[in-house]
Amino acid sequence: MAQGLAGAYERMASVAVAALHEHDPERLWPLLAAALPGLCGGDAVIYKLDDWNERAGTVGFSPGADTVFDRLGGEAMGLLRAGYPFAGHYAHGPDRTPVTARQVVGASWSASPTARLLDDLMDVDHVLGMPLPQSTTPITGCLVYRSGRDFTDDQLRLAERLQPLLAAVEQQRQLLQRWQRLAAAHGGSAEQATDLGLTPRETTVLLLLTDALTASAMGRRLGISDRTVHKHIANIYRKLGTHDRISTVLRAQRLGLVPAPSR
Repeated sequence: MAQGLAGAYERMASVAVAALHEHDPERLWPLLAAALPGLCGGDAVIYKLDDWNERAGTVGFSPGADTVFDRLGGEAMGLLRAGYPFAGHYAHGPDRTPVTARQVVGASWSASPTARLLDDLMDVDHVLGMPLPQSTTPITGCLVYRSGRDFTDDQLRLAERLQPLLAAVEQQRQLLQRWQRLAAAHGGSAEQATDLGLTPRETTVLLLLTDALTASAMGRRLGISDRTVHKHIANIYRKLGTHDRISTVLRAQRLGLVPAPSR
């Protein structure tokens, strides 16, 4: 099993590297969803970026599963959106440890409408809940499905190790979306940042520089060390031809990469 875990960690690292080099925020979760089933021992993934409820919210699927769920009507899709039994389980306290449906509700899971729907759709028997570790209300995250026997203890431990990666990718997605909106409003573009040689991660660090956050605060926000933050900042200085925070922010504002202060 040690070799299997080592291989999973290598794949996790590859996914993290790919995510940090992706300029389009809308491609980050599909990238994760393609890798998660293989990492966790599952067959398919559904992810929710807004809220686990039956009425609304952004829902995405791992490759192949989307063709199955596209055929669902509103009532059936509502069952999947509701995230039974995980939404209720995680709403009752701060614990965000990944758990399976059977761990939450026992054998009654198999008789639930959600379990019967999943069996009819994909011939899967078990579900693993993986919430984002810092999510409060609403609870967000993903559900991993598999057939046969339930997820093993090793797979549950691996899912817990994956949670910081999910959180980091979601933080990156939100920051990239925010940067794109601000840059577009001030005449900047992703192509301009790419022409300057800025990576997607450096772009998000540049955005946080404009918020006057310390390196420690940026590290906590992005889930990286202070040393890594300083490395990104040094790269930004070099690529923009600046030497300190103030001149960097001013140059980025002139280029339209970040918004100038309102007057």
